[in-house]
Amino acid sequence: MSKDKARPTIGIDGLVLPILPPERDGRVWAKLVRVMFYTPGFLAMLLLKAGEPEAFGISVELLMLSSAAAIVGGLFIGTQSSGGGADRSSQIGIWSGSLVLELLAVVPLMCAIPSLFHELAHSRLLHAVAPGSLDISLGVSELLPMVAILPFMLYQLAGFGTLDYIVPKRVNWGVNIGILCLIIASYVANREGAYGWEKRFATILVVAMALTVFYGVLKLKQMQMTYDAKCPPKGYQAAAKAA
Repeated sequence: MSKDKARPTIGIDGLVLPILPPERDGRVWAKLVRVMFYTPGFLAMLLLKAGEPEAFGISVELLMLSSAAAIVGGLFIGTQSSGGGADRSSQIGIWSGSLVLELLAVVPLMCAIPSLFHELAHSRLLHAVAPGSLDISLGVSELLPMVAILPFMLYQLAGFGTLDYIVPKRVNWGVNIGILCLIIASYVANREGAYGWEKRFATILVVAMALTVFYGVLKLKQMQMTYDAKCPPKGYQAAAKAA
């Protein structure tokens, strides 16, 4: 991974070099790993204790996946190296780890949170109905946890996400619109009590994210290999201009 302020854009063969993601601070991503490990794990235990098993369905599985994926992302980030002895894999450690966190930790968490809030709000174990009490519906306010999906979509589609450097923009838009639609479909199925459909939508989402991560990590490695093989050596451009 190049640490030059301005990366070369044209290779020694005269062709355009791959556009790699920018430098990222591994310390920030390492801190995010800790947050993404503990938060979904705590929520999963809370739901197991307070929710009704037939209702929370796949939410616990999504939360545990998010927690476990954070550890895998941390493994990738921990391999990052750009000094002496760095190989192709270690040069893309942070990028690969960020891809795992974005798609296999954050996306399942975003999918589980709306259903989690709905189940906790209506849990008969947490909210015992007293004689003569009224069951007040939260109404549209139950959708508030889903608002977190919108800045995540902005993060992905505005060029902050790692996936934006791996696939064409049209594919990136397609993947993220698919994420949004599957999350909404899963939540609606949970609200309607169609837990079988909820599990299908969530399963499709997880499988699609796993395949995307698998492709993305291999693509990043291929891009780094191409970049290293065709990148002009230091001083090449200055010498070319002087000539």
